[in-house]
Amino acid sequence: MTKVRIVKITKQTTILIIILLTAAFLRFYQLGSNPPSLTWDEVAWGYNAYSLGLDGKDEFGKFLPYTHIESFGDFKPPLYAYLSMLPVKLFGMTEFATRFISALFGTLTVLITYFLTKELFRNKTEDVRYTSYIPLVASFLMAIMPWHVMLSRAAFEANLATFLIVTGVWLFLLGIHRYSWFLILSILSFSLSLYTFNSARIVTPLLLLVLAITFWKKLFAKKAMVAVTVVLGLAIVLPLVPSLLSPQAKVRFDEVNIFSDLDIIETSNQEIANDDGAWWSSILHNRRVAYGVEFLDHYFDNLSPQFLFISGDGNAKFSIQSMGQLYLWQLPFLLIGLFLLVRKKDGLWWFIPLWILIAIIPAGIARETPHALRIEAAVVPFSIIIAYGIVQSVLLLKGSMFKIPLRGLLLGSISVSALFALVFFVTDLLVYYPKQFSHEWQYGYKEAVGYLSQVEDEYDMIAFSQVLGRPYIYMLFYTQYPPQEFRDKADISRDIFGFVTIKSIGKYYSGKELLPATEGKRVLYFDKEKDMPPGAKIQKKFYRLDGKVALVAFTL
Repeated sequence: MTKVRIVKITKQTTILIIILLTAAFLRFYQLGSNPPSLTWDEVAWGYNAYSLGLDGKDEFGKFLPYTHIESFGDFKPPLYAYLSMLPVKLFGMTEFATRFISALFGTLTVLITYFLTKELFRNKTEDVRYTSYIPLVASFLMAIMPWHVMLSRAAFEANLATFLIVTGVWLFLLGIHRYSWFLILSILSFSLSLYTFNSARIVTPLLLLVLAITFWKKLFAKKAMVAVTVVLGLAIVLPLVPSLLSPQAKVRFDEVNIFSDLDIIETSNQEIANDDGAWWSSILHNRRVAYGVEFLDHYFDNLSPQFLFISGDGNAKFSIQSMGQLYLWQLPFLLIGLFLLVRKKDGLWWFIPLWILIAIIPAGIARETPHALRIEAAVVPFSIIIAYGIVQSVLLLKGSMFKIPLRGLLLGSISVSALFALVFFVTDLLVYYPKQFSHEWQYGYKEAVGYLSQVEDEYDMIAFSQVLGRPYIYMLFYTQYPPQEFRDKADISRDIFGFVTIKSIGKYYSGKELLPATEGKRVLYFDKEKDMPPGAKIQKKFYRLDGKVALVAFTL
């Protein structure tokens, strides 16, 4: 008779399952309708996944692109599109399918945070009863973190990059401390992160370098496995090099980095001129010094209390605007956790804050600051430090003669504060946010394309203004326009750097200024109401969720 083995589910496992279910709910509930519309970048991900799934080509016909996907003058790392092929096949070309990968890997990041935290504190033996809860608390904080929830609910490739970076660190530590073959999985995860998001191309090598230097003796003892790992990593990463050195990559970098800001040089030269070219002025106002100050200013913007705990990122796509990227109640525990990490030196204590400092570098060199998306790789170490601060605060009260009421009071205060903040966040996110910020998500294009599909046969030409973004990609997405037909009919122009502009697709034109002679032709225009010319006849208005007009369809 075969014995049936009964798997006992521990208390910690039960709590972890509840945390994961909470994380999944916050990321998947109303995913197709909140945020209220797809941005043009999200639509591009969905359509490219659809196109790749049909014939293995991106929207412009490149077969199995591996370095980038061409899009709106941008060159996106392609992994998100490839992973989205399956959900687009299963669920159709919809908002839910387009955002599925971000929500899925956002949820999985919560799980990996648990295992990573256990590995970071694997050698800690002080009062295991309490400290064993640090991984659970860290994963719970990730599950409910406004920062991570927001970025998991839209098709942000940065969210996938964060998962791969966190997984890479965890697998690296497993490879060092347990089975060396985990190093192969680690380098696979690290290498793939370079194919997801541009910030990862700075953060990943630096984190990997720090880990390699820290554990060089153990790596040297595993020479054979390390050699295999290095060869695999190079094989995956080297194809990226020509793309990273291309003129297109340089132009894109020049667009977003502070070192291309000529105003800084002009100001520096003017200050030196004001001081009659004095030698000390040439040192004090040297442009390199000015760029260094600018970098530090942008860098520390991302650590400001206003950004982290009060109002969050000024871009409403990354924050609900009524609270910070983290909860305000977490501030004291972040400070306590950081202080006690340095003082007690538990586990790989120094690596956790260093991770945050490294993750902020991409935003430090960028013009827009602070920037929640570019520094998303910092969310996990933030959660771990706060979790450490919470658990250590409870542990510090253990030896008190009033330990029972004080610990109970602390835990009760944390629970009430966390519950109140979570209810506030979820209510704002699900009820108020879509109405307040539908305009931030290019709301109106889906409705306009739906109307167009009903009346397009009545017109010879259709002209979309680009006032809300990139109209052609919405037309392709919501009509499921055949990719090959788009490639055949589209009037595509590229400048000397390869940046692409879609002038027209058959009778569809993007921008009224691009229209040829229209005399004797029936033309339907889409534009903002305030930009309509005199005498225009309104055919249909498309409203945002706050009741304001997003677009107007009109004739002349």
